[in-house]
This record gives sequence, C-alpha cells and structure tokens, in this order.
Amino acid sequence: MDIAGLSMGLSQMKVAQEVGVSVLKKAMDSAEGQGADLVRMLEVNTKMLEQSVNPHIGGNIDISI
Repeated sequence: MDIAGLSMGLSQMKVAQEVGVSVLKKAMDSAEGQGADLVRMLEVNTKMLEQSVNPHIGGNIDISI
C-alpha cells in the first residue's frame, strides 16, 4: 500500500469536503437574506393592500382640546 498516495488522497478529500461546506454556508446565508427580503416585501404589500381596500381609515385624526 502506498502511504504517500493514501495521504494525498485523504488530504484532497478533506479539502473537497471543506469546499462543499463553505459553498453550503454561502447558500444558507443567501437563502436567509432572501427570506428576510420576502418578509419585508410581504409586510409592505399587506399595508398597501389594506390601504387600498379601506382608503378612508387612518387618513384623518380627530383631536379635541
């Protein structure tokens, strides 16, 4: 059995695994950012939709002293 070849093979496998983990971390970070953007977009659209359905609500404030 070739010890040097085995060592190089194991080292290459370790590097490949580390690269795979790094790519997955970047994909997770990207998905998390997209999810946060989607939540913000839904909040804005919900407010706009509510305002279009009830345009007279929240437009005036009655104050008496």
